[in-house]
Order: sequence, then C-alpha cells, then structure tokens
Amino acid sequence: MAEPASPIEYLVIFGATGDLAARMLVPSLYFLDLDGLLPLNLKVIGSARTAMDREAYVQRVRLSLEGRSEGLDAGVWSRFSARLDYCQADVTQGHGLADLAVRLGTAPTIYYLALSPSHYGAACAGLDAAGLACGDCRIVLEKPLGHDLASSRAINAQVAQSFEESRVFRVDHYLGKETVQNLVALRFANTLFEPLWNNLAIDHVQITVSETDGVGERWGYYDEYGALRDMVQNHMLQLLCLVAMEPPADSGADSVRDEKVKVLKSLRPFTAEYAQQMSVRGQYRGGVAAGKAVPSYAEEKGGTSDTETFVALRADIDNWRWAGVPFYLRTGKRLPERRTQIAIQFKALPHSIFGAKARDDLIANRLVIDLQPDEDISLLLMNRRPGLIGTRLKALPLSLSLDDGGRRRIAYERLLHDVLANSPALFVRRDEVELAWAWIDGVAAAWRELAMTPKPYAAGSWGPSGAFALLERSGREWLDE
Repeated sequence: MAEPASPIEYLVIFGATGDLAARMLVPSLYFLDLDGLLPLNLKVIGSARTAMDREAYVQRVRLSLEGRSEGLDAGVWSRFSARLDYCQADVTQGHGLADLAVRLGTAPTIYYLALSPSHYGAACAGLDAAGLACGDCRIVLEKPLGHDLASSRAINAQVAQSFEESRVFRVDHYLGKETVQNLVALRFANTLFEPLWNNLAIDHVQITVSETDGVGERWGYYDEYGALRDMVQNHMLQLLCLVAMEPPADSGADSVRDEKVKVLKSLRPFTAEYAQQMSVRGQYRGGVAAGKAVPSYAEEKGGTSDTETFVALRADIDNWRWAGVPFYLRTGKRLPERRTQIAIQFKALPHSIFGAKARDDLIANRLVIDLQPDEDISLLLMNRRPGLIGTRLKALPLSLSLDDGGRRRIAYERLLHDVLANSPALFVRRDEVELAWAWIDGVAAAWRELAMTPKPYAAGSWGPSGAFALLERSGREWLDE
C-alpha cells in the first residue's frame, strides 16, 4: 500500500512541446479536470528548451485541444487554462532549473519526463542538483528504459541516485487501458473463470499487436530497437503477465507486481535451438496498404538494415499452472489491420454427443480481449440452431463489456490520476523491467548465434510464412478473422 504523501501542488512536464505531451498528456489532464478529478490547487507547468512565454504556451495547448473530436468546453477551459504555466529549461543540462526552483520552492511536485530515456539520468541529476528532488516529489518515466539489460540497469541506477523506488513511476500506457483493467476484474472477481484458467482447460494463448503504419520518419529510433525491443519487451510481456499471473493476495501495488515478477522468472529462456523453431523475424518490403502503394523499410531508411519490423514467437511459462500451454506473441508494422488483442483459446470438447453434422459445427470456446482499435471482451459459446429436425450448432459471441456510449478515455488519464494519488499498481517496478530485459536479451542472443536475419514480407500481409508455420506445426492457427 502506498505511503501517505503530501498533496501534489505542481505537475511539471519536461518535453512539453513534444508529440507525447500534445497528443496524450495535456488532453488527459484536461479531461481529468472536466470530470473534477484534478486537485483544486494543482498547477501544470510545461517546460522545454523552446523560448516561449506563458500566453504562447496556453494558446498552443488550446489549439491542440480544439483539434480533438471532443471539442473544448468553455467553462472547463477557463478553469484548466488558469492552471497552466511555462518555464524554459533544459533539464538534461540543468539550464533554467534555477528559475523553476524559485517557482516550485519545496512544494510536492510530479516531474513527467516526456523525453528520450537516454536523458533520464542527466535529468534526475539536474533536478537533484537544483534541490528539486524533494522527499514528496515523484518522477514519471516513459519506455523504453534502455535497449538491453545492461543499459536498463544503468538508467535505473542513475534515477535511483536521486529518487527512491517508491517515488518512481514507470509508464506502460497499455496498463491504463480500460479493457486491461476489465481483464483483471474478469479473472479475479468471478468464480467462473479461475478454475478453468490453467493448462487443464486452456489450449493456448495468442497476443497480437499489429499496426498498419510503417516506421516512416521514426526509422532512426526504430533501427536501434526493432520490434522485439520496441513492443515485446514492454507492452506484450506486460499483457502476458496479467493473463498468466497467480491471484494476488490483494489489489495492492506490490501484491500485483510480485505476481507479475513470478511469471517473468518462469519464462523459459531462449536457446539457439529453441529460437530456430519457435521464433520468426520479418521486415516489410514494398506493397499495398489501405489501397495505396507503400515503400519498404529499407527505402524509408535509405539503406539496407537487419532490423526486424515483425516478430512472432512462442513463449513457454514453466510452472504448474501453465506447463504445456504455449503463449504465441506476434507484433509487426505494415500488417493488414491495426489491432491489439488477447485470445484465450480453450481446449476442444473431449467428446460430442450431438452426432456427425453437429460435431462438424463445434468450435472450442474462446475468450477474446480487444484493446484497440475498439475495446471489447467477448466469450465464444456454442448454441443450438433453431429447427425441428436434428441438432445443429453455431458459435455465438457473448459480449462481456459494458459500453455506455460515453467518451472513450485516454489510457494516460488513469495513469496520471494514479500518479497524483500516489497509487503505483499500474506502473512497472524496477525488477519487472530488468527481468523482461533479461529474457529479451536471451532471444536476441539466440538470433545472433543463429545469424537469423529478418525474412521479407509484403506490406499489407500478416508477416512471413514462418509465422503461420509457427502455429501450424502444432495444429493451431492465428485468429485472423
């Protein structure tokens, strides 16, 4: 349980002129204000290297909010804009932090580093040197924390010199999505699922994160990380942990995160032999996406590259609950549709009593959790077709989601609300990050040992043929309907 802390008076966003702040952070704060969920006296200070006065920053924020489909409420904007301020500073060099220190004094403050993680160590050192890393202050870090275990440990060690672990909030925005929270409630608030949530009833699990866009102008970042480090290390392993973890003793932050750590420790390490059979690397070539011709990754980069834009692999969890149940992870750029989905495939019936024709209709039960583009949870059940002669069956999806037709929240709204409330349950602990990196490093090392280069796949397809063979060799297939 989080320790009581003084009410937060300031939230400082470093990197306030960047894309993350404009698209996610400031709109999330506005909507929290709209719902009356911001502390009454909270001030929001944008900070960046750009020279700008308060009026120009407020106008910049207004324009970004007016460009959203939800529009701008005049009354809420009047209240929210009064919270805003701006302070020019380069937190990585310490320039301008003296001015910020005068404004903040010793007030409890949240520092949101909407910066490249390579700057986190310098930023924390700068805050500390300026006397801004006070005991009631918190710091929020975005992923990716490093590009391997060694660099992740180095960043975490630098942050720890200025901020103790209880004051560090590492963001994985997937954990703020409503459907992810529904998954946790589904598992642990119902007696129906928990007795079946094991290798006796579940055949396999699929986790897909597919994107239609290419890398585009982000190739500089992407060429260093690739799909394995960009998506699997954080988002996909976090989703795997939530599906696979044991019931925690309570909903407290450490209880939940302790169980996720146990899953990461149980992941079977990759060897070269295992990687040869159980993983696929791909890189998109030119093709057609959304009805338009699109370039290859190499053309976007302007040269050849061995960076993967697609990964499919089998993860095995070596514990009593999940022994023998494969977890198939798949992610890629330039795929046919944008989708983030978890599919829990239950085992087929051992015997059908309904005759040959009905037996052909049978489909094993399946629980599907969709995170994007639409949020939904559905359970595929078998039902009898109406008719007087014989028995025929059909599969019907039962929706388990509550959609009240209201505004769909930004995941960052929940995360920012929890940072303000000093509630770290939805944030990633240091040992989680480092265990995930250790496993990912094993996959990358196996690829290097095999000299496994990415296989080409056409833009607009579901990846290299090896991705299909990954499941087909065990009589399974991807859920691509």
